Amino acid sequence: MKKAILTAIILAISVIFVTGVMAAEQQAPVSAAGSTTSKLERFSGKVEKVDEAKKDFFVKSEKEEMAFSWTDTKFTEGKKELSFADLKQGLQVTVRYKKEGDKLVAEKIYTGSPKAKEKM
Repeated sequence: MKKAILTAIILAISVIFVTGVMAAEQQAPVSAAGSTTSKLERFSGKVEKVDEAKKDFFVKSEKEEMAFSWTDTKFTEGKKELSFADLKQGLQVTVRYKKEGDKLVAEKIYTGSPKAKEKM
């Protein structure tokens, strides 16, 4: 009887230990470069320049100007998806971006009413 109780206790402790180890291994996802995924930041202003050949664009706020690049970036006006041909100088935008090395890569670009921007 004592052996059965002792075996049950050892088994229960083993299950708890293994569960704890497995939970500790589930951390933030790691990218192919080996760093954790970066948090998206936001910047708003007017488009100053678009270079479609380099896939770069510049946005200027009242305080500063920032340069962004795009890859498979989503560009919308409200719920309507736009093409990058619609990204023109003078357009008011909000850019959600992440830092990749020394580049700022746009993940999402919003234009349109302030209500659409608030829902981000």
